[in-house]
Amino acid sequence: MLNINRQKLRSSREFIWFLLDFLMLGLLMVNMAFIIWDSIYSFVAVQNTLKETLPALQAAYQPIHEHFIFYDLVFVAVFLTEFFVRWGHAAKTREYGRWYFYPFIHWYDLVGCIPIGGFRILRVLRVISIVHRLHRYGIIDITQYRVYQFINFYYEALMEEISDRIVLKVISGIQSEAGRGSPLVSHIQQQVLHPRRQMISHWLSARVAKAAAESYVPNRGALRNYLEARVDHALQQNIELSRLKLLPVVGETIAHTLEDSVGDIVANIVHQILEDLASSANHAFIDDLVAAALPNGESGHKGHQANQALIEMIQEILEAVKTQVKVKRWRENLP
Repeated sequence: MLNINRQKLRSSREFIWFLLDFLMLGLLMVNMAFIIWDSIYSFVAVQNTLKETLPALQAAYQPIHEHFIFYDLVFVAVFLTEFFVRWGHAAKTREYGRWYFYPFIHWYDLVGCIPIGGFRILRVLRVISIVHRLHRYGIIDITQYRVYQFINFYYEALMEEISDRIVLKVISGIQSEAGRGSPLVSHIQQQVLHPRRQMISHWLSARVAKAAAESYVPNRGALRNYLEARVDHALQQNIELSRLKLLPVVGETIAHTLEDSVGDIVANIVHQILEDLASSANHAFIDDLVAAALPNGESGHKGHQANQALIEMIQEILEAVKTQVKVKRWRENLP
């Protein structure tokens, strides 16, 4: 039983056309049931069984069966009348741009009206189109029905399986082309990455600055103490500094002063480097790194190494995409 949104139906500007949709939907269901029943009745075994069990029903239906085409043409006449009414309305409102577009777009309505067995089945498409139209305008909601959920689940599963296989085939082809030295790699480097080198530099600069600011600035004191402790330990292991301590009177003082000075210098250098990385001053440094990683038209051994690195990066990215594509989302929704 269809749950009809009566409020939306009454407030719609196409109220009359929706009522006509419901009327045609009912006639189509009756017509399809009539066609199916007559097809079953055409078997002699069914006729004999009805003659033995329900002779009155068999006697009443036999004349209808003999004139089935006539009764079916009555339905066809109604369907064609409704088709031409809608065609006239579409032409008047210029719904499809040209008046003669309508029969081509709604071809299944015309073909389904052909009173031959193979074409009558196309009237199912008319049922589907009407239901889809009513659902699209919110008059009915077919998503709540188990039949729709069952069909939609396996339709989505089928589409996912087909699309996954196509995508995997395409990606594998790209990987194969890249591995054979396809112009694709040079195209990516020269026409995709190099023109966007400045954008990549800005992005990396911002990321490095954020990482340095969030990781270093809050732990500045602990890092300085760690560096000074490591420098003191290294200097204590130094043989030349140990000999300097042997100098009379001033040796011990000079050694301690040297240890403090070296530790302070190293900590200040590291501090300044990280301060620069955490600020906009890192842009020139990052830009140089990006320029070295994305050379423009470089040839020779270095150019070959850069291309090989780019090929490996592309292969790894595509492999990661393939791994993600292989995930079967529809299986997660299995009951």
